[in-house]
Amino acid sequence: MSDFGMSGDELEQMYQQVIMEAARDPHGKERFARDLTKEEGASGGEAIVRAGHEYCTPGESHQFNPTCGDEATVHVEVSDTEPHTIERLVWDGQGCSISQASLSIMVDLVDGKTVEEAMALAVAFRKLMESRGAGLDDEALEESLEDAVVFQGVSKYPMRIKCALLGWEGMKDAVAKALAAKA
Repeated sequence: MSDFGMSGDELEQMYQQVIMEAARDPHGKERFARDLTKEEGASGGEAIVRAGHEYCTPGESHQFNPTCGDEATVHVEVSDTEPHTIERLVWDGQGCSISQASLSIMVDLVDGKTVEEAMALAVAFRKLMESRGAGLDDEALEESLEDAVVFQGVSKYPMRIKCALLGWEGMKDAVAKALAAKA
């Protein structure tokens, strides 16, 4: 990755700033996970129970990271015509700033793309996460990730990789389910 003439510390600070901004103002986040509580059982306010796999509709995937408690339900709508395009991508969930920022940046990057393009971006993002901070050998592939390259710094920390990948895995699963429902 080009360092834009910045020192390692300046680049790390930029990464942190982008991640924190994306987590504070997440794109594509909508409250849609089902409220599974019973009014008579709730005391002092309703608790939201996130939809498990059995409650997901076609085009929806629920992901949970037991390591830190991050969870997200990703909902995708794909076009009926080929090549299939991601017409709508939204998510609901909670977690650390890394998981929330990754979901937000993923929405910006993938929404409106063909399924093939979205899957290629998911593969590129996984490679970035497996780089352990080294980045990608392919500059064009790295550039295709746009703001998602900020997670290169996160890839240095194995415990945080699952946080960054949570939404991407959910997107891939939700797309597969949406396409299977169309078959």
